[in-house]
Amino acid sequence: MWLLHYPLLHLPYYWDEAGYYIPSAYDFFRSGTLIPYSTLSNAHPPIPSILLAAFWNLFGYHIFVTRSLMCLISATALIAVWRLARAAGCRLSVAAGTVALTALYPVFFAQSSLAHADMFAAPATLWALVFLVQDRLWASILCFSIAALAKETSIATPAALATWELLQAWWQRHRGMSSWRPHARRGFPLLLPIIPLVAWYAWYYSRTGFIFGNPQYFKYNATSTLIPTRFAIALFHRTLQVTLHMNLFVPFILTMAVLLLPPLREANGSWREPIEWKNQAYFYVTIIANLVFFAIFGGALLTRYLLPVYPLVLLLCVNTLWRRLPAWKYAVIFSLMAFVAGLFINPPYQFAPEDNLEYVAFIHLQQAAIRQIQQHDPHATILTAWPASDELTKPMLGYVAHPLSVVRIRDFDAAQISRALADSGRYNLALVFSTKYDPPHLLLNLGPWNTNINKRYFDFHRDLLPRTIATELGGKVIWHAHQNGEWIAILRFAPAQPAKISAPKPAGSL
Repeated sequence: MWLLHYPLLHLPYYWDEAGYYIPSAYDFFRSGTLIPYSTLSNAHPPIPSILLAAFWNLFGYHIFVTRSLMCLISATALIAVWRLARAAGCRLSVAAGTVALTALYPVFFAQSSLAHADMFAAPATLWALVFLVQDRLWASILCFSIAALAKETSIATPAALATWELLQAWWQRHRGMSSWRPHARRGFPLLLPIIPLVAWYAWYYSRTGFIFGNPQYFKYNATSTLIPTRFAIALFHRTLQVTLHMNLFVPFILTMAVLLLPPLREANGSWREPIEWKNQAYFYVTIIANLVFFAIFGGALLTRYLLPVYPLVLLLCVNTLWRRLPAWKYAVIFSLMAFVAGLFINPPYQFAPEDNLEYVAFIHLQQAAIRQIQQHDPHATILTAWPASDELTKPMLGYVAHPLSVVRIRDFDAAQISRALADSGRYNLALVFSTKYDPPHLLLNLGPWNTNINKRYFDFHRDLLPRTIATELGGKVIWHAHQNGEWIAILRFAPAQPAKISAPKPAGSL
């Protein structure tokens, strides 16, 4: 994993890394406080900050160190995928195919060197499933607890599995079956990982007066999402993300097709067996629970929230191909080729650049523009939006050597540009860029109806183009670049001219 990602290990921090996770860990690294003060606190649990600070203490604060740690974390997740396939009874070739597909799946690959809490939580969740399949309940509970302290939303998986076990216990006891006790003995302990998470939030509340971060964060990710229409649309999107997104449709459709074929026979005449139903049930419960949970919570439909789910989908696909398709290895190779293509070729619809290597293009554009400003206007005051506003003011993010002066707006839609016009005397440059991947003429563009839905429920906006912004604000574009549907530009504004004061007329003149 480290070698595959080596060209990416020196890239400066991207998006939510720059906005929260790195500043939060850096605050802990410098001062030992788990509540960040250089960024708005979101009450995320502490394990990412602790691990990042530990590595920085050992090897120094460097972006290369951060990204190398993330490769180690993602490799730990891949080992868990291997162990999970073997524990579920899959043969070596199926386990190897699943690991290869997981490693090269564009979403997993892109996230493997980014310091997001989701990648810290993914291996802990996958190892918890390994131990659960092996009937090592307390090891599973420990891993689920670690996952919850890495990303709070990870609690959805043990809660769903506990519910599944207790429902089975209730049903079997209701029918007078004696086999209900093992389900109960697994179900109740699987609720225990909520205890350390509650303890974290209790401690956080005692220090800040808030339970779930700041009120704006909680509203965006929880209360504002509890709308039935939004839930239905989000669930539809989540389902597409685990079946079709980023060329996942290749193994998924192949799997659906081979279900029409009968199972194959081994050399000894026995049928190729599926994964045991008990283990399949664990996988399905985990997948469904995450789809439903993240359709309800989370203001943005980010695919990285589903990182522990993708290996389970791929394992089920590969094992089904092995059972029913004689040339199953070619199907896996074809899927691998599709995943590699997905790393570099963008899909014909809107997506988050962090779902493949498109995020690299975003970083390169930001670097190029900031270099232009540092070389030609190092003392300018710059109008811009996040994340560039942080990139220009926080040297630890890897873009600038010294903080620059900025004026912040939320984005570059018409309303924000109108707001910037009212402050036109405060800045003499503007750094504007595409804050969404939304190039024109996308093949799978559902038009104004879909745009209105996204604006209403998912905080979508459309950035004005650089020349339009320059016209609105009375400036001119002095530098512009674009790559793969993303763009960035620097605008310059003439200094305000002082008003002319007429000389007084001589007394008695007309």
